[in-house]
Amino acid sequence: MIWNETTDVIVVGCGFAGATAAIAAHDAGAEVVLLEKMPEPGGISICSGGGLRMASDAQAAFAYLQATNAGTTPDEVLQVLAEGMVELPEQVEALAKINRAVVARREAPAIYPFEGQEVFGFCLIESIPDFDAQAAYPNVRTLGTGVLLFKVLHDNLDARGIAIRCNTAAERLITGAGKEVLGLRVNEGGQTATIQARRGVILACGGFEANPAMQAQYWEEKPVLATTFFGNTGDGIRMALDAGADLWHMWHYHGTYGFRTPDGGMGIRTKRLPDWPPNREQSAQEAADARETRDVLDTASGNRPAVPMPWILLDRDGHRFMNEYEPYMQDTGHRGLARFRPETQDFPRIPCWLIADENGRQQFAWGQPLYNGRDINLMWSPDNLAEVESGLIGRADSLPELAQALGVEPDALQQALSRWNTSCQQEYDPDFRRPPSSMMPVEQPPFYYAPIWPLVSNTQGGPVHDAAQHILDPYGDPIPRLFSAGELGSAFGHLYLSGGNLAECLITGRIAGREAAALPAWVGVPNETP
Repeated sequence: MIWNETTDVIVVGCGFAGATAAIAAHDAGAEVVLLEKMPEPGGISICSGGGLRMASDAQAAFAYLQATNAGTTPDEVLQVLAEGMVELPEQVEALAKINRAVVARREAPAIYPFEGQEVFGFCLIESIPDFDAQAAYPNVRTLGTGVLLFKVLHDNLDARGIAIRCNTAAERLITGAGKEVLGLRVNEGGQTATIQARRGVILACGGFEANPAMQAQYWEEKPVLATTFFGNTGDGIRMALDAGADLWHMWHYHGTYGFRTPDGGMGIRTKRLPDWPPNREQSAQEAADARETRDVLDTASGNRPAVPMPWILLDRDGHRFMNEYEPYMQDTGHRGLARFRPETQDFPRIPCWLIADENGRQQFAWGQPLYNGRDINLMWSPDNLAEVESGLIGRADSLPELAQALGVEPDALQQALSRWNTSCQQEYDPDFRRPPSSMMPVEQPPFYYAPIWPLVSNTQGGPVHDAAQHILDPYGDPIPRLFSAGELGSAFGHLYLSGGNLAECLITGRIAGREAAALPAWVGVPNETP
C-alpha cells in the first residue's frame, strides 16, 4: 500500500461526536486528522436544541436506560453511558473555558415513569460572550443552543491546531490481515487519496436519515422524509459492514410527523411542543370516571403540561387514528403512521391529513424549519397564512368542501369531527387519551388541511459497539483499530431519552478518542491487535 498521508487517528465526521473524539485523541497524545464530507462542519448536531442529558446518580440513570432500552443494548454499554452522564457537566465546563462560554444546568426528569426518572437534567451552553451565531454559521437555522455547543467544540479544535478538512468524503476502510483497520481511502475535492491510521479510525459520521434506499430496506413505512441535514447517508454503516461489523437498532429512528416542502425534497417538523409525562399507574377506567384526569395527564414534577395543539390527524378514509400529542412527540410521533394495509397494498396514513379550523390557524406557526445546509432557505409565517397562500396548507370554507378536498366520505368526516369536538367539551379523549390541555375543537370555518408525512430527525441504528466503543463483528469480537462514536450505532434501541444522543456524542466521542490514541502504533507490517 502506498499512502498519500499518515497520521495516528482518523476521525470521520465533524459533528459533536467527531469533534469530541478528535479533541480527546489529541489530548491523549495522538496526531489527528478530522474529515468532514460536507462544505461546512457541524453535521446534524449543530441544529439541535443543545441540551445534553446529565444525571445525578449513575445507578439510577442506568436503571432508567435499562428499562427504556428493553433488552436491546448490553448492560455494560448502558452503564458507561450512565456514568458519562454524571461526569458530563465537568466535561462541558472544561471545554467551555476556551471562549468563556456560560454553562447552565437544569433539573428535568426523564419523560417515562420508570425507576431513575427523577435523576436526570440538562447541561447546556447558555451563552458565549461576543459571539454572533448567524454570522459564524450562516448556513444553519436552529432555535436551540446546539450552535453554541458546536462553537465551543470548534474553538477547542482550533486551539489544538486540529483542522476540519471539509469536502473530504471517506469512501472505504483499508484493512490488512486479520481485518485490522490500517487507514482510509478518501475523496478530497474530487481527488482520491489514502490516509494511513497508525493507531485507529473513529467513525463519527452519523446515521442514514438522508438515504431513502437504506430506509426502504430497514423500515416498513415509506416514504419517510429527512429533515435538517442531508449529509448523513449511511457512509459509516457501509464502511463498517465492509470491515465485518454487526448491526443493531436499525429499525429505531428519532422522528415525528410533519409537512413536505413543495419540491418534495425535505420534511418540515411541526412546532416543537412541550413533552408531558404519562402516568403509568392511572387505569383507563379511573381516568374515564374522573374529571381530575386533566391534572393526572398534564402535570408531573419538572415537566411542563401539554399546551393547546390546534389540529387532529385523519387517515385517508377520514378516521382519527392516534394521539397526535404523544408524551415525547418528537421521538415517537411517526410511529402511528406506519400501519400497512395488506388488502390494498398501501400505507393508509402516508400521507394522512392534518385538520384544523380558523381558531387553530391563528394559534401559532404550525411548522418549524431547522437545517444545516447552504442551499436551504426555509421560513414559516407566524400565522400560517403564507403557507395557505403558497398551497402548502389548503383551505375549505365548509365541511362538504373539506370532504371533497380530502377525498373522504362527508359522513365519515362529520362523524370524526363531531366525536372530537364532543371530547373537547368533556375535556377527555376516550379514544387515544390525548392530554386534555392540548385539546382544541375543530369547528370554526374556514377549515385548513395539509398532507402529513413521517419524518426522521436522526437514526439510532448502525454498527454494534462495546463499552469502549470498539466496533464488533457478528461474533462479538472487536474489529481491530475501528471505533464508532455518537449517532452511528447509538445505544438507544427502543425508547429515546430527550437530549440523550447529544450526551452520547460527547461521552462516546471522548471514550473513542482516548481508546484509539492508546493503541500501539504500527509501522510497516501491522501487528495483529488482540
